[in-house]
Amino acid sequence: IGQGIEFDYCCCHAAYALEAKGYETVMVNCNPETVSTDYDTSDRLYFEPLTFEDVMNIIEVERPEGVIVTLGGQTPINLAKRLKAAGVPIMGTQPEAIDLAEDRDRFAALLDKLEIAYPPSSTAETVADAKAVARRVGYPLLVRPSYVLGGRGMGIVYDDDDLVKYMGEATKVSPDHPVYLDAFLEDAIELDVDALCDDEECYVGAVLEHIEECGIHSGDSACCFPPFSLSDAIVAKIRETTRKLALSCHIRGLLNVQYAVRDEQVFVIELNPRASRTVPFSSKATGVSLAKYAVRIMSGEKIRDLGLPSEDADRGYYAVKEAVMPWSRFPGADVTLGPEMKSTGEVMGLDVTFPKAYAKTREAIDYDVPQSGTVFLSVCDRDKRSIAPVALSLLHLGYDLVATSGTAKTLKAAGIPCEVVRRISEASPNIGDMLAEGKISFMVNTPHGHRSRGDGAVLRSEAVSRGIDMATTMSGAVALVQAISALRQGPLDVYALQDLPQAR
Repeated sequence: IGQGIEFDYCCCHAAYALEAKGYETVMVNCNPETVSTDYDTSDRLYFEPLTFEDVMNIIEVERPEGVIVTLGGQTPINLAKRLKAAGVPIMGTQPEAIDLAEDRDRFAALLDKLEIAYPPSSTAETVADAKAVARRVGYPLLVRPSYVLGGRGMGIVYDDDDLVKYMGEATKVSPDHPVYLDAFLEDAIELDVDALCDDEECYVGAVLEHIEECGIHSGDSACCFPPFSLSDAIVAKIRETTRKLALSCHIRGLLNVQYAVRDEQVFVIELNPRASRTVPFSSKATGVSLAKYAVRIMSGEKIRDLGLPSEDADRGYYAVKEAVMPWSRFPGADVTLGPEMKSTGEVMGLDVTFPKAYAKTREAIDYDVPQSGTVFLSVCDRDKRSIAPVALSLLHLGYDLVATSGTAKTLKAAGIPCEVVRRISEASPNIGDMLAEGKISFMVNTPHGHRSRGDGAVLRSEAVSRGIDMATTMSGAVALVQAISALRQGPLDVYALQDLPQAR
């Protein structure tokens, strides 16, 4: 296990499943803050770093029947090729399949062969290469290193200056591999899919719809199971595409595919040939322990013999995952979400409707969403067409509205009354003074690119320091308004996670 507690979950359930099959298990992990380092999780525990030399030393002593590398995140995945070359038996997905999914050019060739759409993309090793790609593909671009976890070094760039900056960061993070440059699909809906494959058939465990728009790291974006705004036809196409990819890549065990949907067209963003950080949520939301079944597949069982429930069963409830952010611990840091992961945990809400489930996640994180007061609105030009319905809903819920001049102009054109307030960088009295005096209940502030972040970053930092909740994406603002409306209807019911399999 490398960094994330999500992978600790996967490795623990793997150890339990293997023990039930009669195996002795050996855990390699140097993270003391995990359940997998408890004395009773595995038969043997090696408290060692995940380097090739340390892992090989353990293998020489233990002589294992097989080694599992696809449940611990990106760190052990990066060891797979060297371990197999050294004669180590790899259980489940093989290094060749891992390389096919991780190598952008090979994976793009596979997508072309299967006639699956993906955003225009290329790779670059130098800034000159990157600028040539930008001229060919166009801005905005998503810049990302290869073979990394948590979106490290990733960024969305809107011009050459941004590109030079992020290329420098990406090459530092992954110096031995080329940098990926993808056309960034603005205003698209992003989805995560967690699935099992045994190289003969594929079982799609969960299709998760992100609440935040495309471009927010999956670890930071709230998401919902089952999808709350997509048609059955789109979801069916996503399932079928996942099957094609899993079988073509010869996956044995868990895989994760990220999609973007725009104008009813489905694009593949990437395939991770391993357990993803959404596996614990997917498992708890569906009642199907994906990590346990993945290990049974790796040890030779077939999906058809596992007795898995139907993929598209109507479960009668919604499960929402929301990220917990450490903003208050880092005064002055910009609280905008992006492709680089910043969250330090997550919570889960369950209810019969999406707004109620989302409202529970806000309460779980202890966001005290005020039921009355004044809401501050300031959105970028791209979001001005979308702000009027949100503002109208807030008005009907009884809130007073204040907005900066640009947003106020849009609202007044739509016949929505609001007070105009100066920006935080302008003369007093301004929005900063209103925050300091406790006059703002919560705020909606969406940045666009890096140029709009100077003034906005100060504003958002000020809000965090004063404990004022905010939405920094329009999709997040819409969900927040729905949650407030659900809370107004009375106390939320309680559902026990353990009751869900029986209810289904």
